[in-house]
Amino acid sequence: MSGGTALELAASVRRGDRSAGAVVDEALEAIAARDGEVGAFLTVPGDEARQAAGRVDELIAQGDDPGPLAGVPVALKDNLCTRGIPTSCASRILHGWRPPYSATVVERLAAAGAIPVGKTNLDEFAMGSSTENSAFGPTRNPRDTTRVPGGSSGGSAAAVAAGFVSVGLGSDTGGSIRQPASLCGVVGVKPTYGAVSRFGLVAFASSLDQIGPLTTTVADAALVLDVIAGPDPADSTSLPDAPEPLVPVLDAGVADLRVGVVDELVAAEGVQPDVRDAVEAAAVALEAAGASVDRVSVPSVEHALSAYYLIAPAEASSNLARFDGVRYGLRVDGTDAAEMNARTRDAGFGTEVKRRIMLGTYALSAGYYDAYYGQAQRVRTLVIREFADAYRDHDVLLGPTSPTTAFPIGDRIDDPLAMYLSDVCTVPSNLSGHAAMSVPFGADAEGLPIGVQVLAPARGEPVMFRAAAIVEDAAP
Repeated sequence: MSGGTALELAASVRRGDRSAGAVVDEALEAIAARDGEVGAFLTVPGDEARQAAGRVDELIAQGDDPGPLAGVPVALKDNLCTRGIPTSCASRILHGWRPPYSATVVERLAAAGAIPVGKTNLDEFAMGSSTENSAFGPTRNPRDTTRVPGGSSGGSAAAVAAGFVSVGLGSDTGGSIRQPASLCGVVGVKPTYGAVSRFGLVAFASSLDQIGPLTTTVADAALVLDVIAGPDPADSTSLPDAPEPLVPVLDAGVADLRVGVVDELVAAEGVQPDVRDAVEAAAVALEAAGASVDRVSVPSVEHALSAYYLIAPAEASSNLARFDGVRYGLRVDGTDAAEMNARTRDAGFGTEVKRRIMLGTYALSAGYYDAYYGQAQRVRTLVIREFADAYRDHDVLLGPTSPTTAFPIGDRIDDPLAMYLSDVCTVPSNLSGHAAMSVPFGADAEGLPIGVQVLAPARGEPVMFRAAAIVEDAAP
């Protein structure tokens, strides 16, 4: 945004140098001027945003502190429930649905003074790596509008990269925050599983989903994560203890950290040479800043993608059974309830969602459960054990975020396996439940952004952010 980072915007609003109303108007004008070209937003509730800004300005006028994100415009992925505002998951099956409640993260942002200015596009039900699977058309990468922004949180990543907002929220099931962050040249964080409440996130795969920030800087990501993380009685999977604040550790340096470059991630299928070079350059920068750097092997990483694409569809087939045409959203009538249900789901779900429901149902079916789902869970256990081994000797790990830079729109949409390979470097952290983030690190020969991935163990966000701050400073 022309007003600067989230930290700068909030500071200027809290000081009274700028009004929250003026900041929000500027964001809404930028969206109106250019989002027709980018397609980041599905809904922009301008009146609600201006009212929220007015409340922030009233608090400041009274001498009260509206919070650490005072007046900061935020883009919300459209699978996060927002009370009274359409929440579609980019699917026809939720046509017209306005949630009667807001997600915990949305309420925490509002309590910190942030102002949601819109709901962003995504791959339908967060199933995709390019934001082309939306029922409402693709989002385009602001760095090059002939290319994808990544997915599934492509709308939020594009909104930040285009300068519409300085903060976006996304969800990450297999890389859906980090991969679009890499392709759009922004910072994206997948927190430890359970560190951020999932209450109000429309579920894709419940044992993998996590909500996290997309921002222009590592410091902004730390600020947002400090606001949204923490226990939530409404989410039984949220961790019970309050996390260590991240903003205070950003300048701590890496002199005492042990960094491991993961061989299997660097050598993963399809990794571009310039992406590989960026990871090695980031490792050199960390070493120059005082960290000890060596290589580490996590062999099960090579099987993680296959395991993920059995576990995630299996959980999706169960979670998406609730969209039946009875209680909310689309309803296509039939002669009886079964026909109505089948017609509704056929009309309401897109091709990729149907593909994954069928994959998941097959993997869970009698006679195939042990061979597919059961075997995938054994691989998941292996991934967890091998990462635990790696973290015994290393504080953080390093690898590519996406094997490639942004690819052309339409390039992989008819080749699901090529699309799934976009997640090869990110899915291991979802299977393990560990923290991981993507930090922009230069560009390829065509000027397209490259992201380097910093990985940390569960609750390892403080050391992860210390390393990320050094990587950000060293970025070409």
